[in-house]
Amino acid sequence: MSDFSLVLAAASGISLLLFLVIRTKLHAFVALLFVSLFVGISAGMPLDQVVYSMQKGLGETLGFVAIVVGLGAMFGQMLEVSGGAERLARTLVRKFGEDRVPWALGFTGFLVGIPVFFDVGFVVLVPIVYRLAKKTGRSLLYYGIPLFAGLAVTHSFIPPTPGPIIAANLIGAELGWVILFGFIAGIPAMIVAGPLFGRYIANKIHVAVPHYMQIEEVEYDEGLPSFKLIAVIISVPLILILLNTLSKVVLPEENTVRSLFAFLGHPFVSLLISTMLVFYFLGIRQGFSKQEVQTIASKALEPAGMIILVTGAGGVFKQVLVDSGVGKLLANTMVNSSLSPLVLAFLMAAIVRIAQGSATVAMVTAGSLLAPFVADLQLTGPILGLIAIAIAAGATIASHVNDSGFWLINRYFGLDVKDTLRSWTVMETLISLVAFSVVFVIGLFIT
Repeated sequence: MSDFSLVLAAASGISLLLFLVIRTKLHAFVALLFVSLFVGISAGMPLDQVVYSMQKGLGETLGFVAIVVGLGAMFGQMLEVSGGAERLARTLVRKFGEDRVPWALGFTGFLVGIPVFFDVGFVVLVPIVYRLAKKTGRSLLYYGIPLFAGLAVTHSFIPPTPGPIIAANLIGAELGWVILFGFIAGIPAMIVAGPLFGRYIANKIHVAVPHYMQIEEVEYDEGLPSFKLIAVIISVPLILILLNTLSKVVLPEENTVRSLFAFLGHPFVSLLISTMLVFYFLGIRQGFSKQEVQTIASKALEPAGMIILVTGAGGVFKQVLVDSGVGKLLANTMVNSSLSPLVLAFLMAAIVRIAQGSATVAMVTAGSLLAPFVADLQLTGPILGLIAIAIAAGATIASHVNDSGFWLINRYFGLDVKDTLRSWTVMETLISLVAFSVVFVIGLFIT
């Protein structure tokens, strides 16, 4: 087919995807599959080849993502149920002191958000924000914004949460680089959008605890796991994955230590180890029966299942773009663009995020479109990690009325739409812009 026909197929497919998700409210999994069929047929692929590409894309993507997201979900569910998230929050609040509680909550959200989905971490920890606001008379935003920022940053930037795994898998980035750059970009983003912005906006908008939200007055520490245990268990997979990545840089290829780190630091192995640890130390040792641990693990897969399917559909879309020739054309167009890969990644994800609201769909779409470009340029190593974080940063920007997170905050804090935009939406935008700024600067020194 002509280049014009391929461009038309790609443009029509992306427009159709946004229409199906935004206007018809069709589930992203079904929408991505339908659009993949549409693009493949429109690009002139043989019908049997379209189906084969879909099967190949789904299988290759789920072969990695299903295991990592599934294990990560079990890890996070066990942390929540055992009271581990509560323990992290209480210990950090005590350690930081009353004057620096927002900083404590920011770092609490940052740690809890690594293994726990954003909405789960928020619901578990928001009672602490209620109690602090009631005790001090300060605006809920003074404590809430730092917590939201910490949760949002690691939920978007640091594996094993689904977002960065999706972005990394679609463009072929190593998770070690994604984790490293996720921390480097995420910490300043959390500080600016959390404690600093939280103090500012709390002076502009005073929010009391909504009358329909009950507060648990009694604080108890009995039975909660220790802070050190929680910190160690969360650190295990991150350290192992980072050691794997760094060993490839500093050790020769034929090296026993490097081979050992490559095995232990593979996401499958490192997350399996940490999940087994969490089952034992936060499950059995905390008094849960083996059956209860099994039930908790099974429950964790319910929300993870939808994320896994959407990610798999993103793999289908990517593969159809590649096999149809559309991806090659898009890659050539991007190569000739004056914009850097990081800027392209950020803008693609940001446009889709603002248009339809879902950060997951934004990451899937941007990653799928960028995959042929990355392959064409034969990019490897650190730059792919930076591109993954740039995608995540773009997919975080400007959460508004089409995003479920917007209404979660709106309801739990009793805000009107205007004040939710002034607080939550601005916070998300600050996270996005600060993180991308850090990534862009690092990118100037990495080729």
